[in-house]
Amino acid sequence: MKRCLIVDDSRVVRKVARRIVEDLRFDADEAADGQQALDTCRKEMPDAVLLDWNMPVMNGLDFLRALRREPGGDRPVVVFCTTENDMSHIAEAIRSGANEYIMKPFDSEIVESKFSEVGLV
Repeated sequence: MKRCLIVDDSRVVRKVARRIVEDLRFDADEAADGQQALDTCRKEMPDAVLLDWNMPVMNGLDFLRALRREPGGDRPVVVFCTTENDMSHIAEAIRSGANEYIMKPFDSEIVESKFSEVGLV
């Protein structure tokens, strides 16, 4: 079964995202910030990462850059899931290695559509 790491400092967002990805037949792991996420990836690299931008300790962009430098860190499909919606943020995320971008609030149809676009479902 494919694994998805959900990275968000909001426990509520993580819970909603977990339900969505589990309905899409993914095992789900959670992290409350980028450093926890990086530690999780170093133990076992996920197939997908749903990633928030604004978090304490290590933000999403710094996590993404660090992930892409890790052995095997080029493999996970990373979907930013954030309120940051201006073109400069989106362009910076894509340049840094994000595969897709979802605006908050999101629902299961949006996540499934983006996962489908990048070949995860």
